[in-house]
Amino acid sequence: MREMMFSGVGNMQSAASTLFSAYASFAASMMLIRSIANDLVPSPVRTYLQSVLRYFFTPVSNQITIVVDEDVCGGISGNQVYEAAEVYLGTKIGPNNERFKVGKAPKQKSLHISVEKGEEILDRFDNDIELKWRFMSIEPKKGHGNEKLFFELNFDKKYKDRVLDEYLPFVLAKSKEIKDSVNKVVKLYTRSGIDDGHGCYRRGGWGSINLDHPATFETLAMDPELKKTIIDDLGRFLKRKDFYKKVGKAWKRGYLLYGPPGTGKSSLIAAMANYLNFDVYDLELTSLNSNSELTRILVSTTNRSILVIEDVDCSVEMQDRKAGTTGRPYDPNTKLTLSGLLNFIDGLWSSCGDERIIIFTTNYRDRLDPALLRPGRMDMHIHMSYCTSQGFKILASNYLGIHHHHALFGEIEGLIENVEVTPAEVAEELMKSEDADIALAGVVNFLKRKKMEANEIHEEDKTNGTKKLQVP
Repeated sequence: MREMMFSGVGNMQSAASTLFSAYASFAASMMLIRSIANDLVPSPVRTYLQSVLRYFFTPVSNQITIVVDEDVCGGISGNQVYEAAEVYLGTKIGPNNERFKVGKAPKQKSLHISVEKGEEILDRFDNDIELKWRFMSIEPKKGHGNEKLFFELNFDKKYKDRVLDEYLPFVLAKSKEIKDSVNKVVKLYTRSGIDDGHGCYRRGGWGSINLDHPATFETLAMDPELKKTIIDDLGRFLKRKDFYKKVGKAWKRGYLLYGPPGTGKSSLIAAMANYLNFDVYDLELTSLNSNSELTRILVSTTNRSILVIEDVDCSVEMQDRKAGTTGRPYDPNTKLTLSGLLNFIDGLWSSCGDERIIIFTTNYRDRLDPALLRPGRMDMHIHMSYCTSQGFKILASNYLGIHHHHALFGEIEGLIENVEVTPAEVAEELMKSEDADIALAGVVNFLKRKKMEANEIHEEDKTNGTKKLQVP
């Protein structure tokens, strides 16, 4: 028995030795063949043969993956499917998810929950399609652009048509429903490189903060008739999507706010944003390097937004399209040309998006090129005038809570009609005391000083004019 056991062990050792020798011989042969192949077979042919072998020996997968990038069209325009997935998947985070992001803006009623990078979200559609989302990112090389964000959607390939035709449209619709059901916080976007709190920069270099400006049409110190005209114009714009399409015009509206500093142009913009619930994009033309960059900026803004270009008369020194009209020859190397700005407002690129409002502001309308002022570019011109008696009553109500007539109102209104004073100046006087009598008395004294200063300037101008006439 013992001899049989030793004999069995010996046979096993012999077989193992033979197997090892065969493997060593095979490995040496393969190395020799590989060396010969590397020397004799060109690299492109070797790569092709490897791909063919990999194709035949790799098991066939029944899964398919759709990549949903943050941007489409080469990074020029935002991807609505990505934005919808971002909103929708926040409602699908379950017990199996170990990480997710939570935030809450001051005006939001509920927490905002979103997917963290690297997390997987499982979903089911029509009870038979199982889907797996994964939020991914690719870090840029140092000094080479921004972080690339995207979703991967994985599912059984036999459901490809249903996912494209039914599931993704469902996600888009559900996202809109979710956004409409919550109290959206209006955002103020700037191109100063502000991040979103997680180290991520928005598409097109835009960063944002919440626009907590409290201005409303009720609190604006503006003529009631003008206020009503603006509100009616905005309401009509929102309802005319089909009309704009029918007449072949881009669904956008241009406004020019002009008047002296301190007359409430910024407050009106904030009131419009709060009324429409539109985000605001604040654009500094001096930060742009070319007309093409201006175009990229336009298409990187979202629908239902207000694009603001303040002090357009002095933001950039634009040249007229015809040489010599400004006293200087036309220079094609100018950072930003008038032609580029005009094309930006109503050229082909301006139709990339819906429900967009462009607001220009200036202190001096007469300095603007007439081509900028025509309808289709600046459709409605709004004069932001000095404070009127009606505007003063609104300010008194806002700052002092006076909703009825006060003994000093008559004197103040009489002075305001004869003095050029801005709503900002009157508001500053009203803030100096919470006692209505003291604050209004301060307004009276302030207006009297302004009137006296105006009279002195007028007399000085008259005297100087007389002296000039007497010069031989």
